[in-house]
Amino acid sequence: MYKTDQENFWAGKFGDDYIGRNSNNKIIASNTVLFSKIMDRVSNVDSILEMGSNIGLNIYALSNIMPDVSFDCVEINANAAASLLTLKEKLGIDINVFNESILDWKPISRYDLVLLKTVLIHINPDELDSVYDKIFEASSKYIVFAEYYNPVPTEIEYRGHQDRLFKRDFCGEIMKKFEGKIKLVDYGFAYSKDPSFPQDDINWFLMEKLN
Repeated sequence: MYKTDQENFWAGKFGDDYIGRNSNNKIIASNTVLFSKIMDRVSNVDSILEMGSNIGLNIYALSNIMPDVSFDCVEINANAAASLLTLKEKLGIDINVFNESILDWKPISRYDLVLLKTVLIHINPDELDSVYDKIFEASSKYIVFAEYYNPVPTEIEYRGHQDRLFKRDFCGEIMKKFEGKIKLVDYGFAYSKDPSFPQDDINWFLMEKLN
């Protein structure tokens, strides 16, 4: 159905199973703490695009700290996208959902902030350059990555599967690609052994476009 094995993986049964493994309030609490740190460094954000939203746990968290922001979401898995559609009524927020692959999706608007959290790690490395183009085009001001960092590209086994998770310096790559057009504002690390609000050992990066 899709161009890459990674897309088919997330659109199918594995993506459905992922929903069940990642549906709890503890994740929302940890995300709220994480995004509070990041969003403390931004200003005048009224619209957010999240690419790879799954069932919206990041949106839950962001709506806790930015209740007046509107959201657009790109999500490949149909069941996850259906869950996203219920958030408008449940959270009382303005939300629009694109049930399609990031590789197929084309920006039709610009957003104050574009967010990807543990999404770039699952995209076929051959497609990253075009995804960076979409991210840059869709953002009018800020870009946030929260991914697994590695100084050089490397593949690691993911729940018994090969060719499904890739670590690299995503922030460094997009900043090099758009050198002179984007700057690093802040960055940090979220630890899996945090006693109160753990994350999955991810590095986050806040970037700002230069006008």
